[in-house]
Amino acid sequence: MKRRSLLSYCILFWVTLSFVVGCVNPAVYIQTTTESGAAPSTMAGALRLGFSAWPGWFPWQVAQERRIFATHNVPVDLRWFDGYLESINALTAGQIDANSQTLGDTVSSVSGGADQVIVLVNDNSTGNDKVIVREGINSVADLRGKQVAAEEGTVDHFLLLLGLERAGLSAQDIQFVPLETGRAAAAFVAGQVDAVAVFAPFTTQALKRPGSRELFSSADFPGAISDHLVFTRQYIEQHPDRVQAVVDAWFSTLDYIQNNREEAYAIMAKRAGVSIDEYREYAEGTKLFTIEENLQAFQPGNDMTSLYFAAEQISQFLTATGLAASTPDTRRLFDDRFVKAHAAQMR
Repeated sequence: MKRRSLLSYCILFWVTLSFVVGCVNPAVYIQTTTESGAAPSTMAGALRLGFSAWPGWFPWQVAQERRIFATHNVPVDLRWFDGYLESINALTAGQIDANSQTLGDTVSSVSGGADQVIVLVNDNSTGNDKVIVREGINSVADLRGKQVAAEEGTVDHFLLLLGLERAGLSAQDIQFVPLETGRAAAAFVAGQVDAVAVFAPFTTQALKRPGSRELFSSADFPGAISDHLVFTRQYIEQHPDRVQAVVDAWFSTLDYIQNNREEAYAIMAKRAGVSIDEYREYAEGTKLFTIEENLQAFQPGNDMTSLYFAAEQISQFLTATGLAASTPDTRRLFDDRFVKAHAAQMR
């Protein structure tokens, strides 16, 4: 049997689910803030929850500002990270108790020795990760020889590789320009590169270049990118009641958004740094998972709708490409008791 190339592994992985980093915003200079409005010293003992720039995670801002956490009697020190990768490092280092991150990142962290647990599916990307091109580029084939920027190793980088593969091209057929996501978008707007692979809200920035357009997106690869609420196992063991309260608060927040859409969009748009009209465009690009869809995702299965199956595929990919020295143990990666308890409560 032929050995698969690195690109082939990337494509195999992306046809099923996202690799390593989904929805990434790893800014070089990070500013971490407490979203409670209180100084960190007054939040002593609160659950430290990290999140960063992605439409599927902006509802946490609504939960904080509309006091939904308080309604569920859970003190939350909501911490915003300008750099997504920094939030992952903070969770691994024990500087926060929970974080909003992708399945791929969580499996990668576990392969490095972290003891983390996924308790909730926030969303799947259905178009908010995009490859955007300048005027005159009308097909993926037109990218041949062009300068294309993306953050190396991120979900959008591999989305780019997948699009190239589908068109019969490879990474060698383009001039790849590795830039942090925000800087990649800025370079594209400034006319320094011909195309860019970015995620929302940086897609909005990139599309401000006159004549630019979306070439393809995560909508062309359904189920490729999933995002989650992840806790350290130690925190779950010590405070299962608080974990439950946060999961309950998440679904209450989704209900609030459904019933108060304009007010919720105003809160999320402000956090994203875009207009309300621009934020509305993100709604169709992110599929927020219902409680029923969460229950289904936590079921064992033999396709990518099952988190267990998806995690195994990611583990094999990490090992095969040398990104993990050994296959990480994903058997204890998921804990569905909290979504099950919420479902039972609703019924």
